[in-house]
Amino acid sequence: MVAVSEIRAESGFEDLVQKKPWHQVTLELTRKYPLGVFGAVVVVVMILLAVFANVLSPYDPEENAFEFMLTPPGADFWLGTDQFGRDILTRIIYGARTALFVGFSCAMIGACIGLVLGVASAYFGGRFDLIFQRVMDVFMAFPLIIMAMAVVSIFGTGTQNVIIAITIPFIPRCARVVRSSALAIREIPYVDAARALGYSHTRIILRHMVPNVMAPFLIMLTAFVGQAILLEASLSYLGLGVQEPTPAWGLMLQGGAEEYAESAPWVAVWPGIAISLAVFGFNLFGDALRDALDPKLRQI
Repeated sequence: MVAVSEIRAESGFEDLVQKKPWHQVTLELTRKYPLGVFGAVVVVVMILLAVFANVLSPYDPEENAFEFMLTPPGADFWLGTDQFGRDILTRIIYGARTALFVGFSCAMIGACIGLVLGVASAYFGGRFDLIFQRVMDVFMAFPLIIMAMAVVSIFGTGTQNVIIAITIPFIPRCARVVRSSALAIREIPYVDAARALGYSHTRIILRHMVPNVMAPFLIMLTAFVGQAILLEASLSYLGLGVQEPTPAWGLMLQGGAEEYAESAPWVAVWPGIAISLAVFGFNLFGDALRDALDPKLRQI
C-alpha cells in the first residue's frame, strides 16, 4: 500500500519542510524565487497595515473635514485628501482591512467548498460526476465579474453580500482544478485499501484524498485572494459593493477617478496603486508557491 508520505515526497513537500536555520531558508527562497519573495513581502506589509491600522493611521478614516477638501499631498496629508476632506493615506490603510477581509473570506470559503466538491466528484465518478461537471460548466460559462454582479443584484450591496457574490464563482473553478488532481489519486492502491477496510466515503475523501490535493488547492487559494480583491474593488467602483463611509479602495476610485482626474489626480492615483500592488503581490506569491509545490516546475 502506498503511503501518503510517499505521495507528498514525490510532490516536493519533503524539500520544503527540511529542518534548516530560518536565515538559510530565507536566502535560498530569495535566490530561487525572488519575485515570489517580493510578493510575500507585499502580502505581509499589507497584513501588517490592516492589523495595526489604528496605530499607523494619523486620522479618522470616516470623519469629514470640509475645510481640507482636495488638499494636495504635503506635510500634513502625505497623500492628500479627497472631496470630503478625508486623509487618503488613512483610508488606504483602513482599506487594506476591507480588501483582506473580503479577499481571504471569499478565497477560503470558495476554495474549501470547491475542494470538497471536486474531490467528491472525482471519488464517486459515474452519473454523479457527470451531472456535477455539467452544473459547474454552467457556472463557469459566466465571467467572474458578470456572475458577481448578478448575485449582488439579487442579494443587494454591502460587505457580506459582496463576499457571497464573489465566493459563488470561485467554487466551480476550484472544484474543476482539484477534481483533475483527485482523479489520479483515486486510482492509487491505498484508496482501494481504505475501501476494503470498510472506511466510510466521508473518511476516505477527507482523510485520504483531500490531503493529497493540497498543492493545487493552496495555489488556487492564493490566486483567489488577488482576484477577490480586484473583484471587490470593481464592484465597489460600480456602486455594487462596499458602501460609504466604509474605507474601500474601489469606493475611493469611484469618488475621484473621473470628476477629479485633472484637478486632483491624487484622489484616484493612490487607491489605484494600492489595488494594483496588492493583486500583483498575491499573484507573484501564488506563482512562486506553484513553482515550489509542483515537482515539474521546481528549479533543480
